[in-house]
Amino acid sequence: MCGDLWAQTVRDQEIDECRTDEIAVWPDGIDRPVAHAALHVIYQHDGAPGWFEAARVANLVSRAAQEWTKCGIPLTVVARDTVAPQGTGTVRVQWSDKGSMDNFGLANLTQRTLSLGPKAFGMLRDRNPAHDALQTLQMVISHEMGHFLGLMAHSRRCVDVLSYYHDGKGSQCFSRDPAGMRAGVEYRHVLPTACDIARCRRVNGMGGLPAQ
Repeated sequence: MCGDLWAQTVRDQEIDECRTDEIAVWPDGIDRPVAHAALHVIYQHDGAPGWFEAARVANLVSRAAQEWTKCGIPLTVVARDTVAPQGTGTVRVQWSDKGSMDNFGLANLTQRTLSLGPKAFGMLRDRNPAHDALQTLQMVISHEMGHFLGLMAHSRRCVDVLSYYHDGKGSQCFSRDPAGMRAGVEYRHVLPTACDIARCRRVNGMGGLPAQ
């Protein structure tokens, strides 16, 4: 019991604090600044699994956008027929197995779509009906939204929402408390961590972390 409490405390510290030597990424992409001064995010509920209520998913989209705004680039969730002002990019969050390539989620920077996978979430529900799928959905939305803010590489810090746990070649992500990784099913945070925000600000020329 004490070990679990300690692991949770360490995880909370990792979420809230970013040490300079902890910012590290997998060699699977190159971060680049966003081309737009602001982003409009549109959520389309068409095609969503029936057990996900439109209002609840829209709230998850809004929550992710609000947290990523700490990067210094405004993200505003708007109605689908809203025309973006000049200099503002648009990201459409949609449900599509084709767009997500049957993954939980996929960001397409060319088409400006963040696609969520109905089939993948259906499989999750079938295999583990007791799992809170809204947590997974929040994590997927936050993760994919980060790619639209210039974070193309995935983080090697396990707790980051932009992280991958391993590279498929035997290398693992890192944590201040590796034992804590075994304390639960999901170690990765559902929203951007301090290091996710620090990376985003750095690549977009915003300096370090915002003042608290």
